[in-house]
Amino acid sequence: MLLDTPVRLGVQIQPQHATYAQIRDAVTRLEDMGVDILFNWDHFFPLFGDPDGAHFEGWTMLAAWAEQTERVEFGALVNCNSYRNPDLQADMARTIDHISGGRFIFGTGSGWFERDYTEYGYEFGTAGSRLNDLADGLDRIVARWGKLNPAPTRHIPVMIGGKGEQKTLRLVARHADIWHSFVTPDELGHKVSVIEKWAETEERDVSGLIVSNELARRDESDADALFDAGVRLFTLGWAPGEPDFDAVAAWLRWRDGKNGA
Repeated sequence: MLLDTPVRLGVQIQPQHATYAQIRDAVTRLEDMGVDILFNWDHFFPLFGDPDGAHFEGWTMLAAWAEQTERVEFGALVNCNSYRNPDLQADMARTIDHISGGRFIFGTGSGWFERDYTEYGYEFGTAGSRLNDLADGLDRIVARWGKLNPAPTRHIPVMIGGKGEQKTLRLVARHADIWHSFVTPDELGHKVSVIEKWAETEERDVSGLIVSNELARRDESDADALFDAGVRLFTLGWAPGEPDFDAVAAWLRWRDGKNGA
């Protein structure tokens, strides 16, 4: 893993319980503050709070962010493979990549929130079947990126979330540039070793893999332990309806301290 890479801070703007004006304003302010990456998520209903509260769709929002922003990278934490044809996902990602001038991160996962499936008419299946679909989908997405005209502006970074050792971490070893999880510092070494073993099977070099983890409900001592364990991308779940810019500023100072700024 790239332990000498700079620490980056990503803020996940939760697309729920807020107006779009609040989300748009947050995007501008967070970019101006120096956040490295902005994320949303790919669901159709709120994940907590009022289950029928305000909520916005993720991919159309990302296209808007591509035009609105100038510096910050952005993507979903994470896209749900189940909702869209994989070749379409590849085309949408390539288009947003061009709109943004090469700042899009393709974060993806197999999906888990059953209400999204049942109310929108998708087959929920099982955790195993959804992971199998993700494996097939990622192969198709990468293949489609090689066929599109125009091609993506760059190698679009692939971010995969999850910690399952038999399927998810093998997909990380096969495709990911960034691996995201919520595992504890004590667990990280073992999980990385699993990725490295799968990388041998996949015949892929994962020495450049960026390890990502979440800061919500954690303090600086927790973040220090994650840093020592190899995490270099730190994400912060953040509510635009109740914006706490001071918390972001504090984590930016922590980031800058780690980077020697």
